[in-house]
Amino acid sequence: MSAYALTGEGVRGVRVAPARVSPELAELVPVIQRVAWPIWPEPNPRMLRELSELCRLQAARGLTVLSWLAEGDDPGETGWLLPNRRLAGPRQERMYAAAAAVPEPVHDLVASNWRWALGSPYGGRVIAPYFAGGAYPDDGFAAAHAAIVLLRVWERHAELRPSFAAAWAATRTPSDWLKAAELHEAHGERVVVFAYPGGAVGGVPGLRPWITRLMRTA
Repeated sequence: MSAYALTGEGVRGVRVAPARVSPELAELVPVIQRVAWPIWPEPNPRMLRELSELCRLQAARGLTVLSWLAEGDDPGETGWLLPNRRLAGPRQERMYAAAAAVPEPVHDLVASNWRWALGSPYGGRVIAPYFAGGAYPDDGFAAAHAAIVLLRVWERHAELRPSFAAAWAATRTPSDWLKAAELHEAHGERVVVFAYPGGAVGGVPGLRPWITRLMRTA
């Protein structure tokens, strides 16, 4: 049973209005953002590879949580989702399967955010502080340094931008879903999930196979 309603087909197309979110799922949304984004810059190939893998983990993890939000059912034990180790094996396939199960109208929110981040001159300025604030919610010093490091990587390594954008879109959308659900519960009226207006994406360097799969660009 889906935990959302579709509303209208106006200029922004079909929009998604979530129902109530269980406390267990609501608690999980900020937890998945607490990952070790770098605080001190280490401009070397190893750091860039680690960042790419962390983005892949976050994209798959965010879509997994979004699939649970859209379904509205209790996902059961979620401890397997939380370790920040490299995504591989059965755990990877489990997340990829959950990502593939996200309904098309819900996934369109993620894809729209992803395309906006890649096409906007402000993409990196939005993504970097979002990652940093979610990773270090109780440490302003660490969050500020992480935001600077991530913005520099975005600006200097265009090949990582699709990865950053995918991780951001997949983790931001559950957060915006939760905000809409909270407003619905507080005021009794359906509230649609916010999404940035995505445009066409073409000729983007760094479009890895996992991004094509999770963002459904094929």
